[in-house]
Amino acid sequence: MAKRQSLKELQERLAQRLTAAKTEAVTATWLAVEAGERRYLLPLVQSGEIFPWSALQRVPYTKPWYAGVASLRGGLHGVIDLASLVQPASAPFISSGERVTSESRLVSLHTALGINAVIWIDRLLGLRNPAMFTAIGANPDGAPSYFTRSLVDAQGQSWQELDLQVLVAEPEFLAIAA
Repeated sequence: MAKRQSLKELQERLAQRLTAAKTEAVTATWLAVEAGERRYLLPLVQSGEIFPWSALQRVPYTKPWYAGVASLRGGLHGVIDLASLVQPASAPFISSGERVTSESRLVSLHTALGINAVIWIDRLLGLRNPAMFTAIGANPDGAPSYFTRSLVDAQGQSWQELDLQVLVAEPEFLAIAA
């Protein structure tokens, strides 16, 4: 009898955990990342797979934010250095790998965006949802069109939400030649 009771309690706990996990997955809106010491929010619906850092093949005569090409799952992907793209003067691509750490990742763009590219980030910070933010800040002056809004979390840290669909439609983004 005690075994049946404990089995029933276990099943109830598992059901509660599954329900909580489904709720969390539905409410998670962004993938939180860090690039060049700034925090960004990438929409989950526009993001794809997360890859560990992979060796790059540099492509000559390209813009500084175009880090190169990486072979991921048998396909070639253009690697975009998010820090250099957003802050060109402050975070140039470092060929010696000084910025590459064990936490560096490549986040692919969703296949629906039609671009075979990944975004190089310095660190993953987890999933975020709108309830985790307390205020909406102003976008920086002269911010690119793919900056949708600035948010502030409960700890007072600033986050920049990016619209990857707008980013891939930018003429500047599509023209990688230097």
